[in-house]
Formats: sequence, structure tokens, C-alpha cells
Amino acid sequence: MFTKRKKIFIISIAIIIFIVILSSSNNGEEKVDLVKVVRGNVTQEVSETGQLKKGEKIDLSFSNSERIEKIYVSIGQDVKKGDALMKLETRELGIQLLEANANLAIFQAKLDKLVAGASAQEIQKKQTVLYNAEVSLENSEQNLVNIENQTNENLKAAYDDSLNIIDSGYLYAYNAKNFIDLLQRSYFTKNDQEGLKVKENKNEINIALLEMEVSMNTAKSKESEDIDLALAGIKTNLFVVYDSLGKIRDICEELTYRNVVSTADKFSLDTHKSNINTALTSIINSQQTLASTKLSNSVSINTAQTSVSTVQGVLKIAQDDLLLITSDPRKEDLDLYEAQVSQAKSRVSLLQDKINKATLRSYADAQVAEINKEIGEMAQQDIVISLLPSDLFDIEVNIYEEDVVKMNIGNPVDISLIVFPDEIFNGTIISIDPAEKLVNGVVYYRVRISFDEVPENVKPGMTADLIIKTSTKEDVLIIPEDVLEKNSQGFFVNVFKDGNIQEREVKIGITGIDGMAEIISGLEENEEIVLE
Repeated sequence: MFTKRKKIFIISIAIIIFIVILSSSNNGEEKVDLVKVVRGNVTQEVSETGQLKKGEKIDLSFSNSERIEKIYVSIGQDVKKGDALMKLETRELGIQLLEANANLAIFQAKLDKLVAGASAQEIQKKQTVLYNAEVSLENSEQNLVNIENQTNENLKAAYDDSLNIIDSGYLYAYNAKNFIDLLQRSYFTKNDQEGLKVKENKNEINIALLEMEVSMNTAKSKESEDIDLALAGIKTNLFVVYDSLGKIRDICEELTYRNVVSTADKFSLDTHKSNINTALTSIINSQQTLASTKLSNSVSINTAQTSVSTVQGVLKIAQDDLLLITSDPRKEDLDLYEAQVSQAKSRVSLLQDKINKATLRSYADAQVAEINKEIGEMAQQDIVISLLPSDLFDIEVNIYEEDVVKMNIGNPVDISLIVFPDEIFNGTIISIDPAEKLVNGVVYYRVRISFDEVPENVKPGMTADLIIKTSTKEDVLIIPEDVLEKNSQGFFVNVFKDGNIQEREVKIGITGIDGMAEIISGLEENEEIVLE
């Protein structure tokens, strides 16, 4: 009676036996039974028993709510199985389907590109970018070295000039000191007020000159910090010398000495004062030159260093880009792209199914008995058309509430009759009652099934064993349902990899009557699962 079903079961058991691997070590370790993840087909079925009934009126409705666009038949018209009866508007669904197909094409192209890897042209392009970045980095680093050398030379030249200016300033002060010595001996030998003032300022010049000698000795190290200190010291003491010279020059013009000090000596004093002022100007200019040179050098070096850092960043990006397109795709990326493709396919399938269901078709040869809607009216999952079947018999079966949700009008059915034990007849679900039916306190729903071809000599009340095929998936990843375990997060399996057992979360699809479950994500083909 269940010849076809038995064959499916036997074949499934044979596949499981074939893919199970008995793994054990040579050291007497515990054996681990494994099963491989394979590709195959899985069919979800519901088995029930029904009874033949005389054909009754078939009430049909749409599964979607939308306006009726076309009515193809009229009351009293004979229709064949598969004939179109009514059609809902599908313009919006068609637009959504186009978008879904476009998205599927994009995701599939991305997945294909990820699996295929980069082309030779793309790799060459990335290699060229990398080479240019390497050359640019080499040039930038050499430019930094050149700038550092040039700035060092510029600063050295500025400090060398400073040393000369320090020498000149000291020499001007030394000459001025000698002249004041001579001027004092020549005119200011008395202990009058003017003579004492000249002597006091001469001592100031002598002290300043001594301090300048200290600065000179400091500068001899030729260290930049020492030269900076020497310049500051020389400048301070030149101001002292300049101020003292000015005071002595003023004393020479006082009434007592105005006509005593010769014009030539006054001129010489003015000359020494002017020389000291020139030396001060040179010192100040030297300090400014050093400051501007240091600032300019800092800007130039920072700019060159920034350029090196920028090119290093570009080089790192180029290296990463080349590595990315030449490396094998990561499992995480593959899983993501495959999930996107799977989701896009599901979206296309859903929309296509809605479009297909937008056309209501006859599931048996029949006559149109009632038409309850007009074009333009909304169909809201209510009865829109009723048919009287041409066949005298169909099959009525009560389906448990957990199973009825898997079914749809149009699902194919294998029918076995006790009176024909060696034959299987084909049938189709033609109606599913929306109202529940309580049988011994359990909720069932009445489902009617028509024969594709009614066998002869059947009688009302005969028993029919039914295998209702609710869903079929082809060329999908499958594993035995027995290896699945469940926790609060969902389903998981124990994967055997590299000698270790790893817990892996998986997402499952439909499960078949042969005990095989569809794997949507979480596993790859040929991975090994621990068979508890």
C-alpha cells in the first residue's frame, strides 16, 4: 500500500548509512559517530487517512486581499482543472518582483565575485597603486632627509654668523673701553663730580667687558644653546656699554669740560658709541634670524614628516587592498553574502507565489455555480466563486491544526485505496475550511482532495491513505534531524573539526518525512556533525 513511501524511506536510510563515518583513534579512544553535511532534496509531507465522499460544492477564495482585475468565467460555464477563474490586480506586486529580482542579481553578483576572487587586471591595478605608493614613500623619506640636512646647514650658517657678530660686538666694546681709559687719563683726572662720574661709567664698561668675555668663552663650545646664551649676554652688556658711553659723552658737554675735551675726542667717542649701536643692531638681527630660521626649519620638517606619514597611510591602504583581493574570502563574508542571496531568493519566491496566487484557478473539472464578486471589488479572503465538481467523488480528511498551517490549496497528494493495494493515485487539495472542527476536544480542519483521475468502481465511504506534499526544496544542504539540539537561542549541532567538537548554531528550514532537515545557515557542505 505504501510502496513509494517505503522506497523513499529505504533510500534515505541508505544515504545516512553511507555518509556516517566511524572515527576512532589507535590508542583505544572512545569512538565518535559522525555524519556529513550533504546536498539533496527534502520534501515535507503530512500523512493522514480520509474517506471518499460524493462531490460537493467547492467554495474558492483568494489568499491575498486586493481588487479584482478580471473575471474569466460566467455562471453555468464548464471549466477544466487548471482553468483561470479570476485574477487580482498585480501591478504593485510586479514592480516589487522586479526590484526583488534586481536585488537578487546584485547579491548573487557580489557573492560570485567574492568566490571568484579578483581578476588579473584588478590585481595588477592594485599592484601598480602599491608600487606607486612605495616609490612615493621612498621619495618622501629622501625629501625629509634632504630637508633635515638643509635646515641643519641653514641653522649652522646662522650660528656661524652669530659667532662673528659676537666677536665684533666684543671687539667694539673692547675698543670703547680702551678709548675711555685714554679719555679719562687725558681729561678727567680730578676728583670732581664729573671725574667721578666718568670713573663710575668706566667701571661699568669694564664689568660689562668682563661679562662679555664670559659669554665669549661660553660661545666657544659652538653648541646652539650656548651661542643663544652668549648672544643674550653680549646684548645685555652692549646696552650697558652704550648707556655708559652716552653718559660720558654728556659729561663732555657740561660747562666745565665743554671746551676742555677736544672736538676730535668727542667725535671718537661718538664713533665708538655708534659702533656699539651697530653691534647691538647686529646682535638683535642675529637673534631674529636664528628664531626665524628655527621656525622655518620646524615648519619645513613638520611638513615633510606629515608628507611621509600621509604616504605611509596610503601605502598601508594599498597593502591592505592588495591583500584583501588576493586572499581567500573569509567565512564570515561568505556567510553574509550567502545569507543575503538566500534572503533575496526568499523575497522573489514570496512575491512570485503571491502573483501566482493572484490568479484563482479551478482545482478540478467543474461547473461554475456562483460568482460573488464583480470587477473592481475587493477580495478579502472571502468566498468569491463556487464550483460544482464534475467528478462524483472527492476525499474528505480532518487535518490537525499543527499540520494544516503547512498546507495550501493546490498541494499535490499521493492517494492509496485499500481496494487498489498496488496503485497510487494522484490528487490535489481543492479546499481548506477556514472554520475549525473539534474532535474529542482536539482542533481539526476539514480538507478536501480531488482525484486527478477518479478510479472506476469506487464507493462513498471507502478509506484513502494520503501523503500530502506540503513543500519541496531541491539541492539544499541537509542533515539528519536527529543531530539537531535545541536551547533558548534556537537550534545547534556539534561539529567535529580538527579533532575537536565545537557547538555551532544553525538555522533550519523544512524537515522531510525521511528524517532529513534543511540547513539554511551555519554549516557548509562536507562538514562533519557528531551523531549522538
